[in-house]
Amino acid sequence: MKHEPNDYVIRVLSSPDEVNAADWNELLSLQPEASPFMRHEYLAALHASGSATPETGWTPRFILLERDGAMVGTCVLYLKAHSHGEYVFDWAWANAYAQHGLSYYPKALVAVPFTPVPGTRLMARTAADRVVLARALIQWCEAEELSSLHLLFASTDDLHACVDAGMMLRHTVQFHWTNTDPAYADFASFLASLSQEKRKKIRQERRKVADAGVSFRWSLGESITTPDWDFFYRCYQRTYLDHGNAPYLSRDFFRRMASTMPENWLLFVAQRQGQPIAASLIAVSAYSTGTRNQNGLEKNEAIAYGRYWGALEQVDCLHFEACYYQPLAWCIAHGYQRFEGGAQGEHKMARALLPVKTTSAHWLAHPAFADAVERFLEREGQGIGQYLDDLGQRSPFRNPTGT
Repeated sequence: MKHEPNDYVIRVLSSPDEVNAADWNELLSLQPEASPFMRHEYLAALHASGSATPETGWTPRFILLERDGAMVGTCVLYLKAHSHGEYVFDWAWANAYAQHGLSYYPKALVAVPFTPVPGTRLMARTAADRVVLARALIQWCEAEELSSLHLLFASTDDLHACVDAGMMLRHTVQFHWTNTDPAYADFASFLASLSQEKRKKIRQERRKVADAGVSFRWSLGESITTPDWDFFYRCYQRTYLDHGNAPYLSRDFFRRMASTMPENWLLFVAQRQGQPIAASLIAVSAYSTGTRNQNGLEKNEAIAYGRYWGALEQVDCLHFEACYYQPLAWCIAHGYQRFEGGAQGEHKMARALLPVKTTSAHWLAHPAFADAVERFLEREGQGIGQYLDDLGQRSPFRNPTGT
């Protein structure tokens, strides 16, 4: 049955507390590229902990698309007073507005705060619902007289809807590790797939950590104790303070994660002489065996996401061990298909994380600026394509395909 635009009702809510969590998570479960960072619990914790609130420059709006009283599409949008915590940089656009006496802020951002993980942003039951939602976002931004709308690290389905709605696409590069088919038997078989140079380098880096007397333990889900969380936060906070910044996320945020989403967290703790000295926190999706869910859709592959790290002592190569080699060994041992290393970082290729194109969508209200940005994005996109081609010539694998 074809639905007309006037069949839909758009509701705009100001707090995650106003959104039915069960309906939100049920709709998320239908999305092929869902991630744990779009769960209601995650977004609610960002808000309730004071990490992403109007006071920190993130004013939430939950856009609900309803038909016959049922939620058929939804997303979280933030009114932004700055461009911090996004990882798709538009500072030059904001500066250009300012130079012409125009206000770039507030702008509208459809993204997960502080979380550059690709995945679904526009949750919808059908492709048609998703297009209606994308168009409704632009209409709402026009009515609110906002300068622009930005949808970051979007899924393939999101991008189709955004293009249909008239938004421009922008490409960036991340680095992801993929388990092979057949999967690696162990870390040694993974190393064997690499070129001699890269294999030697990784062994040297791991040996430096082991020779320094550092060992690791890991905890998953509810086995992560409160003292573990406390220690992790000391390390996480230290990393930010060492760079002259306050951390984006509060201790209360992680306390809420331990309470509401424990199954999605994996903690590695580095120890020396029985004392913890560093920690890395990895997010994990629910494990999938390739079965189908109650709606007949294949469950998402099992993915681990590199997120946060910190150290109280300096040990050569400890960052590589805590943030790459320990998580990769864990992924291999537990049958995870992918490890996403986070934003940027060409050095990750030496650890067998290969370049992946990620895409965002953008709409600017001002016609002249929209035209200028469109020309810029065309040139930038050509540069990204060349960059990916260049990186493709530097594969760390003996077989350039990584299989």
